[in-house]
Formats: sequence, structure tokens, C-alpha cells
Amino acid sequence: MPAEGIKMLEMLSFGFMQKAFVTGIFAAIACSLLGTFLVLRRYALIGDGIAHISFGGVAAGLLFGAAPFTGALVFAIIGSIAILRLKEKAYLYGDSAIGMVSHASLGIGIFIASIAQGFNVDILSYLFGSILAIKTSEMILSIALATAIALTILVFYNDLFHMTYDEESARVSGVKVSVLNTLLITLTAITVVISMRVVGLMLASSLIVLPPVSALQTNSGFKKTIGITTLIAVISVCVGLTVAYYFDFAPSGTIVLVNACIFIMLFLMNKAGIFSRTSEQSA
Repeated sequence: MPAEGIKMLEMLSFGFMQKAFVTGIFAAIACSLLGTFLVLRRYALIGDGIAHISFGGVAAGLLFGAAPFTGALVFAIIGSIAILRLKEKAYLYGDSAIGMVSHASLGIGIFIASIAQGFNVDILSYLFGSILAIKTSEMILSIALATAIALTILVFYNDLFHMTYDEESARVSGVKVSVLNTLLITLTAITVVISMRVVGLMLASSLIVLPPVSALQTNSGFKKTIGITTLIAVISVCVGLTVAYYFDFAPSGTIVLVNACIFIMLFLMNKAGIFSRTSEQSA
């Protein structure tokens, strides 16, 4: 067996690496599937907003002795729905609603952290990721989440497609836009919280934004774009983890940099005319 194959088997012989790969791959699938819809609907910054909101929950959990994951999840779901309601009821643009709620939550998190004698190692691991310390329960949760998101998209695909390209037309056609928006943003909130163990809250939105933006450079139809997006996300995680393991790099940052390199490569290929443009997007 070649030396590279032996090294790969050696890496995968460790339990923590097995969990890292499985959790990372399924988190990437969840992020990329949702990211395709969010980017096309110009909600790309929602991941950053939810990450800031989640930080308040992590800080609250550490202060009151509760599980930081639970605190982050509660804050993320409540905050994401608040963003949606502000946009609908207060007639704010999406980015304004995201900014209001996320910065308020970030302020709460910083205030709580100051009460708790500042930042500590636990908070930093949630901010910047700790994929090599993932628990079995977190791995199972990421698998369940990715499966739930894939099934949701499969069941509501036509409505989501219609809503993504023309929300008003979808509403007039009888699509329950408000319900689907709530479902989509709630799943995004849960996904960001799950992803904080992979790349950290500060980089969680990268798995939501970079893969679909990269896939869009190929000028493919809608279904194909979703497939390419997922493939890019999975490749980024696998290559990032492998490089980080052998060169002792930070896994979260390496995953994001691999993702960014893929985008640059596809962008340059698109500019060079390698990808032919489709006349229209198809379902």
C-alpha cells in the first residue's frame, strides 16, 4: 500500500478523527443545502447574525451553569424568528433586521462575559470551533439535522424553488410563504449552532455562504447548483481536516480557507469562459 494510503488509514484509526469527519461532513451538507436558498434569497448574512445571537446564549449558559449548546440553541431560534418578524411587521430590510437583533444579542453576550470575569477557554472553543473534541451525541445530532433538512427540502422543494425566485408570486399562488420562511430560518438557526463545533460561531456562516457562492460560478441550473454546493462543502471539510491533521493547523480556519480557494478557482474558470451560461434557471 502506498505511503499516502497508510497515512490516511492512520488518521482515520483515531476515534476523534472519525467523529470529526462524520460530524463535519453532515454539518457541511446541512449548511450547504440551506445556504443555496439563503444566498439566492439574499439572506447570506443571516448566518453571521445568528452566530452573534448564539454567542449570547453560550455566554448565558456558561454563566448560569447550563449547557452552552442549549443556551445557544434557544437564543438562536428566538433571535432568528425575531429577525423574520421584524422584517415582516416593522417593514425593515433583511440586513437591518439582522443587524438590530444580532448586535443586541452580541452586546448581551459581551455583558454576560464581563460579569463572568471575561472570556475563557470554553467560550473560545465555541467561537473558533473544537471539531477534534466532538462528542458522540453531537455527531448523532449533526446526522439527524442534515437528514431532517434534506427531507424538508425534498418535501417542499417546489414551493421553496418558487419562493426563492419570486416570493410575491408564490404567495399569490397559495404557497404558505410565512410558514416556509419560519421553517427555513429555524433550521438555519439550528444548523449554525450545530456548526459551531466544526468551525466555530465566528466562521459558521462561511459553510452557509461560500459553497453556494462557489457553485453559482458554474452557471448551472438550480438542482445542479444544489448538488455542486453540497459537493464543495463536503470536499472543503474533508480536505481541510486532512491538511489540518498532517500540518497541525487549526481545523476550522483550514476548512474555510480550502472553501475560499475553491471559490477563487471556480471564479477564475468562470471568467475564462469555461462554464457556459444557461439562458434561465430551471427547477
